[in-house]
Amino acid sequence: MRFIIYILQKYKFFLIFAFLECLALLFTIQSHSYHKSHFVNSANAITGGVYEQTASIQEFFVLKEENENLANENARLKNIIARITSEKDTTSFTIRDSIYYQEYKYTVAKIVNNQYTKRNNILTINKGRNQGIREDMGVINSVGVIGITKEVGAEHSTVLSVLNKNSRIHAKLKNSLHYGTLLWDGEDYKIAQLTDIPRQAVFKIGDTITTGGKSLLFPEGIPIGVISDFKYDNNKYENIDIALFNDMSALSYVEVVTNLNKEELEKLEEENNNE
Repeated sequence: MRFIIYILQKYKFFLIFAFLECLALLFTIQSHSYHKSHFVNSANAITGGVYEQTASIQEFFVLKEENENLANENARLKNIIARITSEKDTTSFTIRDSIYYQEYKYTVAKIVNNQYTKRNNILTINKGRNQGIREDMGVINSVGVIGITKEVGAEHSTVLSVLNKNSRIHAKLKNSLHYGTLLWDGEDYKIAQLTDIPRQAVFKIGDTITTGGKSLLFPEGIPIGVISDFKYDNNKYENIDIALFNDMSALSYVEVVTNLNKEELEKLEEENNNE
């Protein structure tokens, strides 16, 4: 307290001068609109700059936190993908089809050999009988249909690609109840053909084709491709070309579909046919 009194006594004339200067400046600003506006703008510029710098500093720390969160999220997603695409025998998951009351088990496999330039193309995957793979199982990936298992060994299996003259996939128009058969004419590995579509079906170029669901190999609704061209002649559809969703020349991981009720359904169908 004594120190403050000492300072006031020692610099009293300077403090009085500073006070009077500030008071005169205030009166000047208040009485002249130009000076007032100029002062306000200057003050806003200064405070605005301070606020901007403060916001930048805050954004820096927030961005750092956001980057850390994104890194953690990426790590979590990669771990999920790693578990899904793992080559361990236990990598599988099951989905129930509520429409046809069928259960499907999906086993992840990797394509180790891919033929797509021949008339009868065959794929080879790194899963076999020891991993639960059997003949006549559907093979798909996240994009769409790949083919059907053919020969099955202990650790590897071959897959009859959709790019094979012997391939027959039950397919349907996504937006209707009309069904047909997907096959390949051997011309273009990007284009397959849809046959047996009834003449009363209505569709257009760009419509999506999916699996029909009545097959025991694939669930309903697995994407196949879109209609790229067709002809309607003699009161029937001809040459319906399907642009495949999958690039059959660039395949990696696939999923082998196991219909857990296939044997029971086949037995029931056989009994009905024998009656």
